[in-house]
Amino acid sequence: MSHVLIIAEAGVNHNGSVETAKRMIDKAVEAGADVIKFQTFKSEKLVSKSAKQAEYQKKNIANAENDSQLDMLRKLELSESDHNELMDYCAKKQIRFFSTAFDMESIDYLYSLQVGLWKIPSGEITNYPYLKKIAGFSEPVILSTGMCELQDVSEAISVLCDNGLRKEQISLLHCNTEYPTPFEDVNLLAMNELREKFGVRVGYSDHTKGIEVPIAAVALGAEIIEKHFTLDRNMEGPDHKASLEPDELKAMVAAIRNIERALGNGHKRVSESERKNIAVARKSIVAARDIKAGEVFSETNLTVKRPGNGISPMRWEEVIGKIAKKDFQEDELIEL
Repeated sequence: MSHVLIIAEAGVNHNGSVETAKRMIDKAVEAGADVIKFQTFKSEKLVSKSAKQAEYQKKNIANAENDSQLDMLRKLELSESDHNELMDYCAKKQIRFFSTAFDMESIDYLYSLQVGLWKIPSGEITNYPYLKKIAGFSEPVILSTGMCELQDVSEAISVLCDNGLRKEQISLLHCNTEYPTPFEDVNLLAMNELREKFGVRVGYSDHTKGIEVPIAAVALGAEIIEKHFTLDRNMEGPDHKASLEPDELKAMVAAIRNIERALGNGHKRVSESERKNIAVARKSIVAARDIKAGEVFSETNLTVKRPGNGISPMRWEEVIGKIAKKDFQEDELIEL
């Protein structure tokens, strides 16, 4: 299997602090992630004054003065200078910087940074002007499909391809947009339907608690895994509770790399590591008792025992009825 792209989703779990974001970059590097992803937005361009917080956001911001999305997002916004500082820090730490744009102005800004890869979040999959603008850059796109029917995905892909993107530049992430996602709502096998229906690279963006589901996704063929992480799940903020802590992120990456190696090439064959055990574990046709030369081999004087470096028991019918050319002691490998 090819290398699974692991995206450590910092999102807004930096709480608006560049220093916290840098510590998150350090932890993503330590965990072995390929990419760390942030979120780029101008709060006033993203939500209206009347937009309310989602239920999970209200639960995770216990001391919020109100339920305004705008007020919440203003505290989480990164400035252009913040972006530049974090990009430089990622370059220094040798991990790829990546971000999701949530408004048209932020798309232009990220394009100016030459990030070269676009992540379209589930909430923008029906945003025609947004999709059209990103498609026009003709750069690879990762499209999350939370809250989607197949028709929604199909229409979004059509918009992208009609406006400058080649289908092979599109990757789809199966996703459930509930934080945290109940296990019974994950529907991980739907990832296979996305692959079969659209013929593109597929992966999985996970919002469940724990690391089991993304690992299972890789076993099912996910080529991209995206997972939120935080320095501390007890921090104040909308996404911390549904995020991994650094040690968990590290464990997830290690497990994915193991599964990646374990998947192999799909062809059933004897591996080099097990070849030496064939003679030890398999059996051969041996004498069940002492046999004199001239005796006929039969079911009463032959049996099957280890080791497996003699005549294979699969030749049993061939051996039965043959005449012993020499004496055999009990347990001795039979020779024809």
